[in-house]
Amino acid sequence: MSSYTIQDVSRRSGLSEPTLRYYEEVGLIGPVGRDERSGHRRYAEEDLDLLQALACLRTVGMSIEDMRTYQSNRARGRAAAAEQRDLLLRHAARVEEEIAAQQARLGYLREKAALWDARERGDGAAEATATQRSLEAAKRLEVLR
Repeated sequence: MSSYTIQDVSRRSGLSEPTLRYYEEVGLIGPVGRDERSGHRRYAEEDLDLLQALACLRTVGMSIEDMRTYQSNRARGRAAAAEQRDLLLRHAARVEEEIAAQQARLGYLREKAALWDARERGDGAAEATATQRSLEAAKRLEVLR
C-alpha cells in the first residue's frame, strides 16, 4: 500500500501544508496515519482522492461547514444523493450571484473608462452618452451594497 508525505500530498492536491493540517484539525480528513518512527503524517491513496475533492470544493469557494456536509453525504452514498445534489446546486446559485455581481462591477468600470476615453478625445456627444451609461451602471452597483 502506498503512502505519501504531507509534501507529496500538498503538491498533488494543490492544498498547502498548513491547510492539510487544518483540514485534519477540523475533522474534514483523518485522522491521518503517522510514521511509527518519525511521527510524520503518512497519507493513504484514499486520502488523496478525498483531498482532490476538497481542493475542488475549496476552489469553488465552498465553506468548511458545507465541505463537512459534503463529506458526510459522500460517506452515506446513494442515500444522500438528493441532499448532495441540493448542496451543490445551492452553492452553484451563490456562484451565479457572485458572477452577476462581478459583471456589474466590470460593466461600471468599462462605462467609466468609456467616459474618460470620450473626454480625452473631446467628443462631447460620446461623453454625454458614456456619462448616462455610467450612472445606469452605478445604479446596478447599488444593489450589491
